[in-house]
Amino acid sequence: MVVTMCCVMFVLYVFPFILILINSFKSRLEVMANPLSLPLNVDFSNFIEAFTTMNYGKAVVNSIIITLVSVSVIVIFSSMLAYFLVRWQWKINKVIFMALVASMIIPFQSVMIPFVTIFGHLNLLNSRGMLIYFYLGFGISMATFMYHGFIKSIPIELEEAAIIDGASRLQVFFKVVMPMLKPTTATIAILDVLWVWNDFLLPSLVLVNDDVRTLPLSTFYFFGKYTANYNVAMAALVLVLMPVLIFYFIMQKKIIAGVVDGAIK
Repeated sequence: MVVTMCCVMFVLYVFPFILILINSFKSRLEVMANPLSLPLNVDFSNFIEAFTTMNYGKAVVNSIIITLVSVSVIVIFSSMLAYFLVRWQWKINKVIFMALVASMIIPFQSVMIPFVTIFGHLNLLNSRGMLIYFYLGFGISMATFMYHGFIKSIPIELEEAAIIDGASRLQVFFKVVMPMLKPTTATIAILDVLWVWNDFLLPSLVLVNDDVRTLPLSTFYFFGKYTANYNVAMAALVLVLMPVLIFYFIMQKKIIAGVVDGAIK
């Protein structure tokens, strides 16, 4: 029974991806006539047109820059904040931590309109740097929460020994504490990479010019007001999915190991 349910869930999960792949090789008429049928002729022209139209190379560079920098600053700032909240027993630290936890239940859609209005009036939109700053703001609460629980399990005697040997607080954090946070860091980094790379809503609000668009935003070229080029759009979606799927298959063992180690801690 369990195996049957797993097989059914697997088919339901994979079916949309297979449908996208099949329709990416069809002509527009074939897609409109029967999107569930196999292509009559395997044609790669859709991929060539999608690659050119969406300016794939530029979009990939934008996505890589935004993803790597965003994930890096989230990991660094959230780990340092969690370390500060755990090791310095100030009363205000509990307030800060509870505020971070409470912020995780606030959906982005509820602050979306004032977000765009305020930052739009300040002329702070349409910048990769501002988008990275926004990702830091929206991603730091969950990352800090995960680091907070892990750091509490690290014996403070290790840090005291390093301080006695002449290490500064920064050296203690980066040379003693941070290496012990590898399982949690791997989990946070991988989950945030998948989030930032695939995100459409936030970049669509911040990035306007074509030269700063990410890969998910570039697929919007194929959907007009009155028509949609579905066959080329499917090819574009395949091109967008390929990098993140390759990344996931390479890192899936680390994802599982990181989640398990974090749960044990």
